[in-house]
Parts: sequence; structure tokens; C-alpha cells
Amino acid sequence: MTRHIEFANIHNFRDVGGYAASDGRTIRWQRLYRADSLSWLTGDDAERFRALMVRTVIDLRGPDEVRQRGRAPETEGQRYHNLPVEGRPWNIRQFDPEVGLGRFFADRYLEVTEDGVDNLRTAIETIAKADSAPVVVHCVAGKDRTGLLIALVLALAGVAEDDIVADYALTGLATERFIADGPRKYPDHPIWPGFGVAPAEAMWLFLTDMAARHGSVEGYCRKILGLDAATIEDLRANLTDPIPGG
Repeated sequence: MTRHIEFANIHNFRDVGGYAASDGRTIRWQRLYRADSLSWLTGDDAERFRALMVRTVIDLRGPDEVRQRGRAPETEGQRYHNLPVEGRPWNIRQFDPEVGLGRFFADRYLEVTEDGVDNLRTAIETIAKADSAPVVVHCVAGKDRTGLLIALVLALAGVAEDDIVADYALTGLATERFIADGPRKYPDHPIWPGFGVAPAEAMWLFLTDMAARHGSVEGYCRKILGLDAATIEDLRANLTDPIPGG
């Protein structure tokens, strides 16, 4: 199976399945998707999205973004959760080219782990439930807020850091389309050096800093988010399958 699912009007929709997890298991396909803004799904794109039979949409954008841009196409029986996780608005004027995009992004992700505690916990608890799947997580570009949440989920499932970083960096394949579409979709959003870019260094730095602060991603999820052992076990059980022949 392929990770990216092609749509005409969104550029970063992909399946998170296939990665090796803990205990000889692997992340199941067609259980968890990540995406850029689903509000752009119309016409044939909307029909293709409905064909995926998504049960749960987790929208990490703020309420103002939802009001201005709209939300995912509604489907009968689908659950929609608006769970904004950013507390501090980004100031891209703080970006220092000498420090680099990786450090700038990693610092912003660390802020989200401080500011978005309640909604990050709710999002992970939702993903952990068997009847939530298939789940799609999205924000605007499907890179920063979405990338952070997916990194937490994959780490809890026992996916190696190399694969977590690689999954994050796949957003870079959509960068040219993001930049080309940016002025039409987001005329009020500056096209800056970090627009649509997902440097692997950003996720490496983030995971390294999480380990330094909390011992591990799981340590953060237990101590700061307050996730209990049963939720983490449910997440692993519902997102993973034994490797065939293993």
C-alpha cells in the first residue's frame, strides 16, 4: 500500500500505517490518517474522502480558523472533534536563519506540549478507542500540529524514532504544491522559508528535547497529559497488528 492518497485540492493526505511497532507488531493500515485542511475537499475529492469511511475527524485548528475556512465534509455517522492545541500564536519574525528552521519548529512544538495539554490528551484518548477508527487528524498544512500529535501516537505505539522522523518529513514531498497553492488558499498567510517545509531535524530536536524534559514521549503522556496505562494499551491494541508470519 502507499502512504499518500491523491486528491486534487489537498496535498498532504496520507495513511500512517505500515510502520514497525513494539512487540513485533506493525501499525495497521486504514486506521489512522493525517492530512492538511479538509475544508478544501469538494466535488470528486469529497466523494473520494467519503469512500474512506472515516468515522472520526480530529481538527487541531483554532475555532477562528474553522470559522474562516470551514471544516471537513460531513458524513452520516462521522464524529467531528475540534481540538485546538496551540496556545501561543507563531511569530515568524522570530525565525533566525542562523539558528535554522529545525530549531524554530522544534521550539514551537514544545510550546504546544505545554499549552495544548487538555486537547492533546483528548485527541489521544479518542484515537485509542476501537470504535473511533478510521481516524483522520488534520490542521492547515498537516505538518506542525498534526505532525506533533502523530509523533506522540506513533511513539506510544512503539514506533522507532527513525520512522517517526521519516513520517514527519514526508510532508516535504508536498512542499511545491503548498507553495503553488498558497496565495489562492491562504492569501493572508505569508509565504516564508518555513511554509510547507518539514525538515527532519525539527522532529529529531523535538524528540530529543522531550526525552530530556520527560524521560520519553510516554513519560510526557503519562505525567503531563495524565494518560493511564489502560488508554495506552488500548491505543497499541487498536492501532497495531501482528506482523504476518511473525
